[in-house]
Amino acid sequence: QVQLVESGGGLVQAGGTLRLSCAGSGVTGTFNAMGWYRQAPGKQREFVATLSSAGGTNYADSVKSRFTISGDMDKNTVYLDFDRAEPEDTAIYYCKADTWIRDYWGQGTQVTVSS
Repeated sequence: QVQLVESGGGLVQAGGTLRLSCAGSGVTGTFNAMGWYRQAPGKQREFVATLSSAGGTNYADSVKSRFTISGDMDKNTVYLDFDRAEPEDTAIYYCKADTWIRDYWGQGTQVTVSS
């Protein structure tokens, strides 16, 4: 069965850096795309960034100049690097992976940015 496991969450000060990791397993072959979503308290889950198997990236406007998504799609691994973290980035961050058949989600990792 397909599993996505996130790691790297925690507490970071405003203006600081952090790296999230997501490792996928159990998939036959590779994913079409992997990415990150987040959900802040009292808000809906929102798109953050995505990386395609062709190497293309896409970002939410709110993080475009501060976050970087990267990874090794051959190994079903994706990262999200925070730069200049803001208190508004506080949320549970979820890894998402797409196949031709369905999408998969990780359990999420908490990121808290202190001001």
